[in-house]
Amino acid sequence: MNDVSIIAVGGTIDKVYFDAKSEYEVGPPNIERVLSELNLSISYNVSSLMRKDSLDITAEDRALITKTVADAPCDRILITHGTDTMVETAKGLTGIAQKTIVLTGALEPALFKTSDAVFNIGCALGAVQSLPPGVFIAMNGKIFPANKVWKNLEKNRFESLN
Repeated sequence: MNDVSIIAVGGTIDKVYFDAKSEYEVGPPNIERVLSELNLSISYNVSSLMRKDSLDITAEDRALITKTVADAPCDRILITHGTDTMVETAKGLTGIAQKTIVLTGALEPALFKTSDAVFNIGCALGAVQSLPPGVFIAMNGKIFPANKVWKNLEKNRFESLN
């Protein structure tokens, strides 16, 4: 069995630019490319569950994410997700017992040189291996419990709830 199961649901981290349309669309999981360039000593698998901007994720999509995580044979799950509704999805996963679940994403597409994606993925990968069971968000150099975090749109970062 793999050390970590990675589930990609879309978001900015997976956005790609299509010249013909002059817009960004969610593409295949960029985490595969990021991790393939590293000399990792853990085993993992990546599955693409959906390719959606997080603002387009529905209650039905969240139910599918929850079922997929609950049914996964691995007890360490990393989810790449759009940042706008990441907290909502994380809170919905809190009922899953005996699994360590970490959500992460990026504020710029992973393919951009200035993206925070590689850093966030590294933090999330370390977190999912070292934290106890529960649901967490790894963003902006910090690990947050799912029920104690919010996205500060004005500062464009995640922060702890007071």
